[in-house]
This record gives sequence, C-alpha cells and structure tokens, in this order.
Amino acid sequence: MQLAVVSEEQDQNLNRLICWILMQFIYISSDYVFDGTNPPYREEDIPAPLNLYGKTKLDGEKAVLENNLGAAVLRIPILYGEVEKLEESAVTVMFDKVQFSNKSANMDHWQQRFPTHVKDVATVCRQLAEKRMLDPSIKGTFHWSGNEQMTKYEMACAIADAFNLPSSHLRPITDSPVLGAQRPRNAQLDCSKLETLGIGQRTPFRIGIKESLWPFLIDKRWRQTVFH
Repeated sequence: MQLAVVSEEQDQNLNRLICWILMQFIYISSDYVFDGTNPPYREEDIPAPLNLYGKTKLDGEKAVLENNLGAAVLRIPILYGEVEKLEESAVTVMFDKVQFSNKSANMDHWQQRFPTHVKDVATVCRQLAEKRMLDPSIKGTFHWSGNEQMTKYEMACAIADAFNLPSSHLRPITDSPVLGAQRPRNAQLDCSKLETLGIGQRTPFRIGIKESLWPFLIDKRWRQTVFH
C-alpha cells in the first residue's frame, strides 16, 4: 500500500512537471511564413509562404499549437550573433566579401530584412517564459524582430563601417532574384503584442555585428583601432 501511495505521488509530480514543461514550450518559427506583399505583419494575419522553408515552418506551427494548447510560437527574422564559422549565418557569411576589398562583390539590394541578434531572441524567450509562468493565458503566436530595416547590401556597408573598412567594392543589385527559392521582399513583423507585455530587447546592429565578427577580422591591426 505504501508503495502504491508513493507511486501515485510520483506520477502526480511527473504529470505536473510534464504539464509545466509543455506550458513553457516555445516553437521558433520564421517571418518566411508570409509572402512579403503587405507588411508589417501582425500575429493574426494569414500566412502565405512562398517557399519550402516557410511552408515547413508553418506546418510546424500548426502541429505545435494543435497538440499543445498551452504552447507558444515565436516568429523571428534573419539572425546573427557569435559563430564558430561565418557560414552559420546569412549575415556573418558576408564578412569575407566585405574584407576582400580588392574584388568587387554583388550584394542584394532588393529584399528588405530586419537582422536580429540571437542574444535578443534568447532574452525574449526567457522573458516570455517568465510571463507565462505567472499568467498561463499568455500563449499562442508572437513576433519579435530587430527594428533596423536593411538589405544585404546595406548590412554589408554597415559591417564595413563598423570595422573602418572600405565598401566601394560592394555593388548593390536592385533586381528581384531570378535564381533559387522565391523569397518575400519585405516580411516585416509587427512586435507590438510582446512590447505591450513589457517584453523585448534590441541590440543595435553595428554594436552586435562588431561583437560577433571581430574574431574573424583578417587584418589584425584593425583590432587595436576598433576596440581601443
């Protein structure tokens, strides 16, 4: 009988723990669930992904919310931050093209992006989880994004400026891309829902990108001028 009581208590505790974990579950999705024709997008706007990546993210959202009514979905845009390899981010990967100024580089100047630091996303996830612990009614879909609108060309120029590097070799391409997967031109996310809850953190791009990329600076002399 004693074993049965202990087992029942353990089952109850385990069930409470599982429920708590499921309540804190936050699925990371993407601004690519939208087609980019009518920004900024609020959480209740109807998604219309243009490519497979956006469709799979939207399918993930539906699966999470259908199977866990207490879960949350957080849509975010293009990310950057500290990396082991420049290829890990579509933002940091541009650094080599910026540094090799002896060779011209074509940069997209058509698609509008909102680069967001991964540390900010982590902070938002923590803040959201803390709010949800106090108020279980906080659930569903949310948006978070940096607030600096840039094309990849403008990001590359900002990177060059952050490290006092030349940018005249960077060439803006304003035509819509004809190769590769279709992409939304401007999938800006409206973040007012989280902001109303007092949730949010934004790192200025030039500060965040300098912190992220300085280990990959080829000309070591610049490390002294940039950081001292």
